Amino acid sequence: MQLATFSTTEQELLQKAQWIAGFTLGEIAQQLNMPVPADLTRDKGWVGILIETALGAKAGSKPEQDFAHLGIELKTIPVNAKGMPLETTFVSLAPLTQNSGITWQTSHVKHKLQRVLWVPVEGERAIPLAQRHIGMPILWSPSPTQDQQLQRDWEELMELIVLGRLNEINATLGEVLQLRPKGKNRQALTNAINQKGEPIQSLPLGFYLRKNFTSEILQNFLYSTL
Repeated sequence: MQLATFSTTEQELLQKAQWIAGFTLGEIAQQLNMPVPADLTRDKGWVGILIETALGAKAGSKPEQDFAHLGIELKTIPVNAKGMPLETTFVSLAPLTQNSGITWQTSHVKHKLQRVLWVPVEGERAIPLAQRHIGMPILWSPSPTQDQQLQRDWEELMELIVLGRLNEINATLGEVLQLRPKGKNRQALTNAINQKGEPIQSLPLGFYLRKNFTSEILQNFLYSTL
């Protein structure tokens, strides 16, 4: 299998992702001549970059999907020995300004999640990074119920942003989607609006999928293949 190449169809991309399943991160890194960090302390996004490179993704940090020509977003997800997600999944930054008129249908979150290639990866810290195995990929689109759950949370959270009620936002809000600070540190501030409509500085906020939501996606796939 030729890695780091352009996939012209959804099926071609899926086959490539299925082919790397079972390999360790170290084995794939070796094929791509990519150095493996000792751990993820300073290289938190390394696993995602490795899988993106292997599958030929081009978007990087752009707001478009990783495989924009196919309408597919790539998400690596660290799992434990039982196949359960170990952390929440970042989707996109929340628009803190110039957000009037944005609807769920035109949102980045909806755009990013309309078609996702999930790639589970062993994530338990006891396993050395190079020895962690890549799991079977899942090509997923939200069911009508899941889409409604996402839309409901997104609309409630965006309402707080649009009304300038940023002080009321915390990680407990949202059933399947949450808003959390998304910045390199507490000094990384961005423009926002307060309740009076005045410009202020705020921590950047990102939309994250809760573990219960991604766990449902993984479990549904597991049961469907038994």
